[in-house]
Amino acid sequence: MLIQAKSPCRVDLAGGTMDIWPLYLFHENAVTVNFAVDRYTTCQLRTRDDAKIVLRSADQKGEEVFEDLASLVAAKKYNLPLLAHIVRFFRPAVGIELSTNSEAPAGAGISGSSSLLISIASALNKLNGTGYNLERIREIAQNVEAQIIRVPTGSQDYYPAMYGGVGAIDLTAAGILHSHLPVDLEDFNRRIVLVYSGKPRNSGINNWEVMKAHIDGDKGVHRNFQRIAEIAHALRASIASADWTGAERLVREEWAHRRKNAPGITTDFIDTLIAAAKRAGSKAAKVCGAGGGGCVFFLVAPGAKQRVQQTLSDIGAEVLDVGVAPKGVHVKVSR
Repeated sequence: MLIQAKSPCRVDLAGGTMDIWPLYLFHENAVTVNFAVDRYTTCQLRTRDDAKIVLRSADQKGEEVFEDLASLVAAKKYNLPLLAHIVRFFRPAVGIELSTNSEAPAGAGISGSSSLLISIASALNKLNGTGYNLERIREIAQNVEAQIIRVPTGSQDYYPAMYGGVGAIDLTAAGILHSHLPVDLEDFNRRIVLVYSGKPRNSGINNWEVMKAHIDGDKGVHRNFQRIAEIAHALRASIASADWTGAERLVREEWAHRRKNAPGITTDFIDTLIAAAKRAGSKAAKVCGAGGGGCVFFLVAPGAKQRVQQTLSDIGAEVLDVGVAPKGVHVKVSR
């Protein structure tokens, strides 16, 4: 049996970090706004005639082989921990070859690892016939990722991989709810620019420092997050109504508050990119994910996209030619 799965990565627009439990429980109208981007993670899951577990990662250029599932479970350390941990959770009853790839640059902040976990978990769910729905798969993927990075993980990174499109994730005491935002994707794609700064970052560490400050009662961090929640709530309405002037203002404000929470979220090079893009026609910008490197997202004036991309490329950023991925995870089975 061959099972193939494919999921998009994501760009977060507002409300990030608040999706880490229990931060959102301390703020009214906690919401994250993001969109699926057409940079994909893929996996191929092939069953074997023997009991071996073979793990391969094309983007990490790695391979790991276990004689059987028991050997994988007993291992103290993994060369490909993301693949090994999710296989360890699902515990397939047959030998498998799991081959993966990610189109997200290393440490890009566009949730390549979360997307890949959704891809692999969806394939293993199909192989095992466990019948988990997407929300259960998200919960499993989120918990497994926490086991790998050993700090709390947020929920928003998985939803674009699950559903695609432009969405809002409401974070409430009653649970987490995803909804699609009505957006003209052709118009939206003309307004977005994404670049890779060339420096990977560790989102788990950055988010953990901010989370600890919040839980420890830092009033400044709490105030900033309350304003971020209000901004994200307003941004959802602006995007849904195609109020791009309002959306640009809100993204700028969200970035300013996020920098107050964690000054290390930016770098001199990122600040240079944002300033140069503004002169070329960018209306707003922010770092993706927890920052400190990775990707930078820009909202640009209509007609300015190519000019902004060229300006950023000339400075030394890697321009990622992207658009919204309209659909989420897709699984295909062949026999």
